[in-house]
Amino acid sequence: MNVLLSSAYLAPIQYYTKLPQCGSGTAYIEAWDNYTKQTYRNRCVIADANGPLALTIPTEKTAEGKCLMRDIRISDHGNWRHRHWNALEAAYRHTPFFQYYEDDFRPFYERKIPFLYDFNMQLTQLICGLIGLDALLKPTDEYQNNPDGMADFRSLITPKTSWEEDKEFRPMEYYQVFKEKHGFIPNLSIADLLFNMGPESIIILNGNK
Repeated sequence: MNVLLSSAYLAPIQYYTKLPQCGSGTAYIEAWDNYTKQTYRNRCVIADANGPLALTIPTEKTAEGKCLMRDIRISDHGNWRHRHWNALEAAYRHTPFFQYYEDDFRPFYERKIPFLYDFNMQLTQLICGLIGLDALLKPTDEYQNNPDGMADFRSLITPKTSWEEDKEFRPMEYYQVFKEKHGFIPNLSIADLLFNMGPESIIILNGNK
């Protein structure tokens, strides 16, 4: 089965539970939708010592009111790469697998990738490889309101839509480093799952449905 997803930065676990559904199919990542702020396109949520923490990639302003996702450029405003990496390190340095994966993630916060879509795609491909997800990721060729022959999750997985509205997604609890302090926090960024659970992440993803 083919699936259709929005581009996302360190997307939530709900997002990654859709990828095993592909089987031998393709996961199409939407490139031709209009960019919208306050979405997972440039925002993820991790858990640090104080609870959930949102990390947002700044983007360059465009002259026109609307701009395609594929054309959105990342801004260097606020030294965000340094801040995001420091936040990830502070939140997860005591997890079982942060040191194991940090050399894979660090380059994304040291080198500049001009376009947000490319940054997200490369990061998603890395994560799929680390987890062992075999989904084939491809950019879309055009925008379709009602695409045929694929499961469309573009409007379902957003910060403004509760994951509870997804009837196919039931969060499976796993070890979180701050669980005793905050309780289990469901549907955080895939980074939370990977750094806490490592190779067992695929088991959790398959159990979250």
